[in-house]
Amino acid sequence: MSSLWRKIVHDLRSPLLRNGYALMANTGITAVLGMGYWLLAAHYYTPEEFGRGQALITAMRLFASLTALGFVGALARFLPVAGRRTPELVLRGYGLAGATGVVAATGFLLTLPLWGKTYSVLGGFGPGLFFLAAVLVWAVFTLQDVVLTGLRKATWVPLNSLIFGLLKMGLLVALAGALPEGGIFVSWMVPTAIALIPINWFIFAIIIPRHVKSAEASARPPRLRDVGRFLAGDFPGTLSILAIVYLVPVIIATQVGEATFGRFSMAHTLGCMIELLAMNMAVSLTVEGSFDRAQLAGNCRRALRRAFLIIAPVIAVTILAAPLILTVFGSEFAAEGTTLLRLMALAVLPRVLIEIYLSALRAQSQARTLAIVQIGLAATVLISIVVLFPFAGVNAVGYGMLFSQILVALLIFGSLRKILKFGEIGQPTVAQGSPGAP
Repeated sequence: MSSLWRKIVHDLRSPLLRNGYALMANTGITAVLGMGYWLLAAHYYTPEEFGRGQALITAMRLFASLTALGFVGALARFLPVAGRRTPELVLRGYGLAGATGVVAATGFLLTLPLWGKTYSVLGGFGPGLFFLAAVLVWAVFTLQDVVLTGLRKATWVPLNSLIFGLLKMGLLVALAGALPEGGIFVSWMVPTAIALIPINWFIFAIIIPRHVKSAEASARPPRLRDVGRFLAGDFPGTLSILAIVYLVPVIIATQVGEATFGRFSMAHTLGCMIELLAMNMAVSLTVEGSFDRAQLAGNCRRALRRAFLIIAPVIAVTILAAPLILTVFGSEFAAEGTTLLRLMALAVLPRVLIEIYLSALRAQSQARTLAIVQIGLAATVLISIVVLFPFAGVNAVGYGMLFSQILVALLIFGSLRKILKFGEIGQPTVAQGSPGAP
């Protein structure tokens, strides 16, 4: 243990690993506080309201992430080299993400009867307006952490999540009596809106000016055309991944009852938290690859080793202790969610390889290959779930993710090996579609 601790302390000197560890710590904090939040929700609210709250939050995050998630890769890629255009790039990202999410959510509200009983609570001007505001707030909230990471300040992200998580839990309990229907959604969104103010003041008043000042005078900031070309390749693929993370639960919510969805969603949320650990180190890799592309191969190897070092024990514990973890929320959660949680945890192992590969491609601006891999993964997951759902029920989500991510990891393994060995030298082979690329 002491050897591992010394290794981590040594790693903190590296911006790549420091940012990666900060984001992983953020995921750990979010997971612990998230479990506490949903444990309180299960205690203070009815099973139906628990499931409804999960469904509303999932739908909100789906629309908020339509463009916001697409900008994650672009901001991580271009903020390190944006120089004097950094404020413009951040504001454009915020504006486009918020506007796209609100427009999509408006379409959702106008077609509300098509989405089943669970979402009928959003009918009416007041609830609908609150939902649209929530989408706008979450779009900005999603990107502000990426901005901190892209400017090498990811160490502030866990603090933000800690304060945000504690405020959510306090408000959740406070609203249990005053707002028994809708209290979960309101308690989730109000602290989120409050958190935007100090964090973005810190970003625009302190971090960005320092970043602009430290930028090399000879550096050429990316043109909007460069960013647009990158997004043209990365966004379709990211949109496909969005379907896996958020659209799948929304669809499940239309197929099962509110109480059943609540139990499914708890296992699904925990599984996604483990998957997020793989993405954390990958985002840091994109940032450092943009700062210094000559070190891409070495950074990829370091990121891969550290990611497996941390994630593998988490996966093992989750697989062994899944029933105990879910029993905390109730015996029904363990009975219906254990298999799903185990499958999703196991699927993270191949996902580590996929995320490292995708981040290396982003650092090299290989947008076409990015789109191919991500669209292929999403299509395989969705098709697998549709085929398996009549036989496996909600566990089809876990089986679909495990099968699809193993398949894609095998297909990209040859190209990933070239990147791990050669870095930039392997780039032409990957871009042209080597035998190892899908």
